[in-house]
Amino acid sequence: MTEEKELFACGHRACAGCSEPIAVRMILEEAGPNTIGTICTGCLEVVSTGWPETAWEIPLIHAAFENSASVASGVEVALRQLGRDDTHVIAFAGDGGTFDIGLQALSGMLERGHKILYVCLDNEAYMNTGIQRCSSTPLGTSTTTSPAGTYSIGEDRQKKPIGAICAAHCIPYTATATIAYPQDLKKKVRKALAVNGPSFLHVLVPCPTGWRFSSEETVELARLAVETGIFVLWELEGGNLQNIKVTKKPKTWRPVEDYLKQQGRYKHLFKPKKRQDVIEKIQQDVDQKLIELGITKET
Repeated sequence: MTEEKELFACGHRACAGCSEPIAVRMILEEAGPNTIGTICTGCLEVVSTGWPETAWEIPLIHAAFENSASVASGVEVALRQLGRDDTHVIAFAGDGGTFDIGLQALSGMLERGHKILYVCLDNEAYMNTGIQRCSSTPLGTSTTTSPAGTYSIGEDRQKKPIGAICAAHCIPYTATATIAYPQDLKKKVRKALAVNGPSFLHVLVPCPTGWRFSSEETVELARLAVETGIFVLWELEGGNLQNIKVTKKPKTWRPVEDYLKQQGRYKHLFKPKKRQDVIEKIQQDVDQKLIELGITKET
């Protein structure tokens, strides 16, 4: 028996129940020690790189909020010039650093064709700076900058389809994943690292603090997101969106209400008066998304 070295060590400062360290551990288990990472400002950076300590057991560069992809691009070019084509380069960023202020750098990285795995850890708001809304924030979510109230349902826009946007760059591999299905996640990491070119992995990471649920329910919430169709697990090789392959279909689809009612960020949809209109709108949007993916709930 040999003890395997953890590439994301214990002792970090993440909140109890945070799913980001779980996702990173799984990803690095597949990537292995011959990996260089970049990370932009955000929850993961704050909890794992507090000077003079670090939870990372691989070489890591901390980039500014908007340019994890840019720094990773420079690393990849340098490694290629040195003939080190076998070293993996992984860019980590949150949804704020991906959907919003990092989108330009990400698009440039994809367009140039760098052999980099870009991982978006999506907790659906700017959690590190005060739970502000982001273009990743779903319809009906209450945040500090899209608060629910007498005349507000919270966030009134749809979540940006970041996976489709990245896939439209015609990159070799795009996929979604959650910590609730570790084998699915790890398989997608292996595929992403094997392609000759850029790959994008969108990982949903439930946040007990921002979503307002009990810390022991993290994996359950990640699973519920899939079982309700809120977050569909899929992969795409190449850029033709017609070729998306759904990798996990629940035996029984659950109503979105089961997912919403377990989170404090949606409590205004149930009290003091149930907002059936908003809940039905969210359900209709999910049903339409499943149809577009070729999924019928009867199959």
